[in-house]
This record gives sequence, C-alpha cells and structure tokens, in this order.
Amino acid sequence: MSGRIPGPVMVASGCGGTGRELSAYAGPEGLDGLDFVTRSITLDARSGARGPRVAEVPGGLVSAVGLPNPGLEHFLATELPWLVRAGVRVVVSIAGATMGEYADLAGRLGRAPGVVGLEVNVGAPDETSDGLYEVREPYHAASVVAAVRREFASDRPVLAKLRPDVSRVVEGARACHEAGATAVVVGNAVPAALPDGRPGGLSGPALAPIALRCVAAVSRALPAVPVIGCGGVHDVDSARAYLAAGATSVQVGTAMLHDPTTVARLRASLDQPPHQEDA
Repeated sequence: MSGRIPGPVMVASGCGGTGRELSAYAGPEGLDGLDFVTRSITLDARSGARGPRVAEVPGGLVSAVGLPNPGLEHFLATELPWLVRAGVRVVVSIAGATMGEYADLAGRLGRAPGVVGLEVNVGAPDETSDGLYEVREPYHAASVVAAVRREFASDRPVLAKLRPDVSRVVEGARACHEAGATAVVVGNAVPAALPDGRPGGLSGPALAPIALRCVAAVSRALPAVPVIGCGGVHDVDSARAYLAAGATSVQVGTAMLHDPTTVARLRASLDQPPHQEDA
C-alpha cells in the first residue's frame, strides 16, 4: 500500500476490536486486503475509563472509553503479527501525552513489518482522553502531525483524524496537510454526555449530517487534500453520500458494533454499479 490512500471502505479505529473478532463476519474474501484502523495505541498500556462506558441514544452512541489498549510493546508482539498474517492492511491509530510520545510511536511503528500507515488521533473529545495530549487549536494538531511525519516513512500515508467542528475543520485540515498529513479523516466523535453526566463523545448516524457538511467544506476549500469521511456510515447510500460530498474513502465505526458484517457488505456493494446492488 506504499503511497496509497486506504479505502474505499475502512474499519474505523476502535470498532474492529483486535481484528480477530471480525474474522467470522468478513465475507468470502476473509480479512485479506481489509483496510483496518486499530484502536488507538499508546506507549504504555491504558485500562480506560470506568464503566459504564457506552450508552445507546436515539441515532447513535455516547461513549467515554478512555482509549484502553495494551500498549505498544504488546501490540507489536501479538496483535500486529496476527493482523499481518491474516492479510489485513494495518493502519495504526496512535495517541500520546506529548509530541515526543507521538514521535516515538511513529518511529517505532515505522520499523515494524506490516504497518502500512498511521492515523494520528488529534480529534477525540478532550474529556475522553484523560492524560493525553490536548488538541484544542489547529496548530496543536499540525505540530503533532509534523512530529509524526518526521519519524514515519515518507512513502506511507499519515492520516490526521479531526473532529467535525464546522467552524474550524477547514483550518485544521489545511494546517495538518501542510504539516505533512497525506489525508484527513473527518470526523471523530463530538463532545456529548453520558446519562450520568460524565463527558464523552457522540458517534453514529446522528453525527452524519454534521460530518457530511465538514467533508464537503474541506473538499471545496482544499481540493488537493484527500478526505476520508467518517460518521454514521452504515449502508451503501450513506457511504455514497460521503463520496458525493468529496470524500475519497469512508470509515465504518459505530455500525460495526451493531452489525459486524457492515464493512464486508459495503466492500462488495461499492465494487458494483448501483443497479446491481441489493435493495
């Protein structure tokens, strides 16, 4: 995948587990060739937020997971080798407490066999990322992307995942692209609250109209920047809406938690002319 933007359909970060969970739902092709974004990996293991972490709401989910993951060493030793053997195109999502941690992650993952790209998590709601680098301004995101780009091979893509903030998404996308991002992912969860009042992020179909507007805005303002649409993609029509708005690819997230066959179905459907698709 050197130099290639992933897609047209990808598993969004955090929604495919370790990848093993999807093997029974991957369709006739299996996991071979699947563009898979891992859960966000940090240098050290994180246990995540206290439960309950997820609440279903009309039109989506509110979550406050705290980015639980086994840490880089465990990921490199166990999860990555399994994904590579399965034929998965592995894009590793990374998160850190400092720019130095982002750079360290990029450098070490850049030397790991089978990592075809990185996704820089610079758009998660601040409240769900306790102890991690707080990205409140576009120049913060650009600084992180620049640190990652310096340490990661130039012939492999670096994706900057941004929050769908209508007022600032174009500014953020421009800054990240100028800092070295190959493409931008729009968007991430937006700030929300769990039923008990704890802060979290809203994802799912309720997010789609906002994310679609942001994708269209970035595509119009920055036609040379590839945009990956994310937020509420659950069937071929919702995927095509993002592509029509200017996205080059889409990511499927929350829908995978409801129907883990979603990516397999979309991969098959988008390879066919519209009149051949199942109703």
